[in-house]
Amino acid sequence: MGADGRRRRLSVDDWARAALDVIGEQGLAGVAVEPLAVRLGTTKGSFYWHFANRDALVTAALARWEREHTESVIEALGAPVDPATALRRLFASTTAAADQLPARTELNLLAAADDPLVAPTVHRVVRRRVDYLRELFGGLGFDADEAARRALLAYSAHVGHLQLLVRMPELVPADRADRSAYLDTVLGAITRRD
Repeated sequence: MGADGRRRRLSVDDWARAALDVIGEQGLAGVAVEPLAVRLGTTKGSFYWHFANRDALVTAALARWEREHTESVIEALGAPVDPATALRRLFASTTAAADQLPARTELNLLAAADDPLVAPTVHRVVRRRVDYLRELFGGLGFDADEAARRALLAYSAHVGHLQLLVRMPELVPADRADRSAYLDTVLGAITRRD
């Protein structure tokens, strides 16, 4: 409700954000209209004002995830970008993640990648991220084949780190100095030339 006691009119984005939070907390199966309406302090009528069905809501949530957690991240790095600095910033943002909800959301979406509604977005996001990493490794002077291999390794390290962050956070360096040393080791391993 607003300051005047009236209900605030919810937007498509309000619903999409709430659905994305639920995906992070409970997985894709947790996205249901009535509990979301309760969570948002509104009625199912508000939902049906914005969406034809649950699939439309999930699609909006996926679009928000893609925009905020892939395209916005890449855009924030700017262009042209120093590849080594970009890699460090990308991995630093993952290793410093204090809020586990985005990590849980990503892992739950990857786990639902075989769902016909989720698959196109997850595959597109993963491909976009790996392609971006490939560009960064190419910018570091690796040939196209090696850049592709390093990009896949880097993305695998990212997903593995998210798994640890969510499932066994005590293994993830919490101290700033330890986290920095860990980051140096990861970056050294994925950029080393033999």
